Amino acid sequence: MGAGHAHKLYRHGHSPVHALPPHTKLVAVFAFVLVVVSTPREAMWAFGLYALLLAGVAYAARVPAGFVLKRLLIEVPFVAFAVLMPFVARGERVDVLGLSLSVNGLWGAWNVLAKGTLGVAASVLLASTTELRELLLGLQRLRLPPLLVQIASFMIRYGDVITDEMRRMRIARESRGYEARGIRSWGVLAKSAGALFIRSYERGERVHLAMVSRGYTGSMPVIDEVTASRAQWSYAFALPFAALVVCLLGWTL
Repeated sequence: MGAGHAHKLYRHGHSPVHALPPHTKLVAVFAFVLVVVSTPREAMWAFGLYALLLAGVAYAARVPAGFVLKRLLIEVPFVAFAVLMPFVARGERVDVLGLSLSVNGLWGAWNVLAKGTLGVAASVLLASTTELRELLLGLQRLRLPPLLVQIASFMIRYGDVITDEMRRMRIARESRGYEARGIRSWGVLAKSAGALFIRSYERGERVHLAMVSRGYTGSMPVIDEVTASRAQWSYAFALPFAALVVCLLGWTL
């Protein structure tokens, strides 16, 4: 998979959560999200318990609450959609603070906000305790199609390459006195985007030729074999198992 690749979501640490093999964390988070989605929306107390479970994981991983909350801003578009649901949904209406809102819309908004926020929070904790390279190794260990793993690997690595190329082009424009102002600058920006595409395409061809010349035949060699003990699997599944108990109580109570 190549050298390690740090990302902005990752928070370096030496906690027990950081030490877990990546494929165990991937399966645990997936199972946790499935349990959360399966919980009836009427069991509002259950979602509070899920949040406490994630808070416990964050505490064990030594990830500050501010770090997680700041990265939860990615779900703002979904929050805006949920806020609109009580106003546009049909069915029985109820007055809240002088506003006529749909009962089904209120439940739908709560369902989207609660389950979406918990899912995003679990993903943030996964990303903050697992490096990208480890995530790719975990996906490989879980027998994800090798081609998909390679595509994800190349996207991660060459995303930064393209970003750095954009930064150099911006510096080159600014060093020549160019400043983007209004619609008139769109032509220059469009030409820059075209030049960036050509450069990226040419670099991709050069990288592919270099890989073929070194014996690449369509599959990447497995350098690190990731394994997990029974104890590590048990530790990783503590979160989804506890969530499953809460979910069952939510359906029975």
